[in-house]
Amino acid sequence: MDYEETTAFLGPWGRFQQIVFFLLSTSFIQNGINTFSIVFVGDNPTHHCLIPELNVTDDWLNASVPIEVVNGRRELSRCSRYRLDVITNLSAQGLVPGRDVNLSDVEQEGCVDGWSYSRDTYDSTIVTQFDLVCGDEWKQPFTSTVFFLGILFGSFLTGQISDRFGRKPVLIATMAAQAIFIFVEIFSPTWTVFCIFFFMNGFSHASNYIAGFVLGTELLTGNVRLVFSSLAVNLGFSIGYMVLPLCAYFLRDWKNLLFVVSLPGLAFIPIWWLIPESPRWLLSLGRVAEAEAIVRKIAKFNKVEAPLVIFEDSKGNQEKNPPMKHYNVLHLLKTRNIRNTSIIVCVVWFSVRIGYHGLSLNTSSLHADPYISCFISAVVEIPAYVSIWLAVKFIPRRLTVICILLTEALSLFFIQLVPQNLSYIAVALEMLGKFAISAGAALMYVYTAELYPTVIRNTGTGTCSTVARIGSCFAPFLLSLSVYYKYLPHVTFGTMGIVSAFAAFFLPETFGQSLPQTIQEMRKRESIKCPFNTGREHSEHLKMSETKL
Repeated sequence: MDYEETTAFLGPWGRFQQIVFFLLSTSFIQNGINTFSIVFVGDNPTHHCLIPELNVTDDWLNASVPIEVVNGRRELSRCSRYRLDVITNLSAQGLVPGRDVNLSDVEQEGCVDGWSYSRDTYDSTIVTQFDLVCGDEWKQPFTSTVFFLGILFGSFLTGQISDRFGRKPVLIATMAAQAIFIFVEIFSPTWTVFCIFFFMNGFSHASNYIAGFVLGTELLTGNVRLVFSSLAVNLGFSIGYMVLPLCAYFLRDWKNLLFVVSLPGLAFIPIWWLIPESPRWLLSLGRVAEAEAIVRKIAKFNKVEAPLVIFEDSKGNQEKNPPMKHYNVLHLLKTRNIRNTSIIVCVVWFSVRIGYHGLSLNTSSLHADPYISCFISAVVEIPAYVSIWLAVKFIPRRLTVICILLTEALSLFFIQLVPQNLSYIAVALEMLGKFAISAGAALMYVYTAELYPTVIRNTGTGTCSTVARIGSCFAPFLLSLSVYYKYLPHVTFGTMGIVSAFAAFFLPETFGQSLPQTIQEMRKRESIKCPFNTGREHSEHLKMSETKL
């Protein structure tokens, strides 16, 4: 049974489809605001050791913190100061620093009285709240990793839960959970507690994104489905991403910013009463009556007449072919063809996601103002998603993926060849890489949803997303490789792009084909397209074809 042909009487763009399209697309604004909020919530402002009130001269007070050279610039030491008892004694003797006393001979100590943080950019961040500096400086990038670990587990577990209990309840439950955990982060008494809530935030973030994407993909059909999955979802995310620096600019305190970030998720809870469960998913479980009831409600809402029997084939074959038991992640590795496809898709997802989050978190180096940097990084995604929308309509998926990965890799490789006095060219190349990798991140959701059948689509998408999030977890620390060589992170991301482009060459093509319903349909497609097929598998496919004829 072809679901899209069977339900063609509903029309592709009725009132129901318009409501689903708009509500699900705008629900991703929450994800866009939340994903990179850590750029502002966890930024590290300029700081130095706090100097309490001292009975010393102004010369000694100004010289109490050593000067260090960082990246060619002179700045106050962030983690040390001269011993206060020593400089108090020297000041009492009437000695002048630099003239009478060589400061290199003065003993230093750590910031035992805390730190003084610059308030030029932020009123407060979690770094200033919990003093994530000096000996605890590793906690700052690790905080981002905690969020991506939450996304990793959410992608893996929720995909299987959604395939078992439905897309709709998972979507609503995790959307509410995300808003709640963002809000309770505000009241974290310690950094450890903040990380626990931040992990749960990431878990629910990934869960509602995947469930919403799959639900929209299965409720919509034809070109509307392609527009939703390749453009609308990503535009919703980008709008949220662009709103983030605007909110952060006016809300310089991290707690106020998180409060605003938590609000959009609660606004979309009412979609529970406006969007139904996926009939495709219900049919895959043999729940034909429920699926038919939903389709009849859609027909009534769209003011079209439904046939007396909608899913006749399913009803006729339900007793002969009872629905298979629930599928799990092991079915992605059960046969050679499906296993090969799953491994390659995971490799591509890993490369795309580590590059996307690495370049997104690196935007603070593009401009002295982090708000402008973040906004530029968000804006460049808009043309990327529009390009992918056009590409999925006219260009084969495999060719598009390969071109995207090569574009990203070459642009990042060329950055290191740009002279220092032409920094704007380096920024343009990095934005070209961000453009390509953003397009790739969007396309892989579409491509993966088309590769896997309905019975394991959410599990397949969630598993691939899980592997990708492992890359995201490493992205904050890969950026720190720049201390060894400034462009080492770019070279690393580019090399992974080249490897993934080669691997993508062996993926099956899905362009112009209907979404598969069963694993058997996926295997038929792969037995023709996948170059790793054995002769025995190919012969079995030919026998099946001859039998049908």
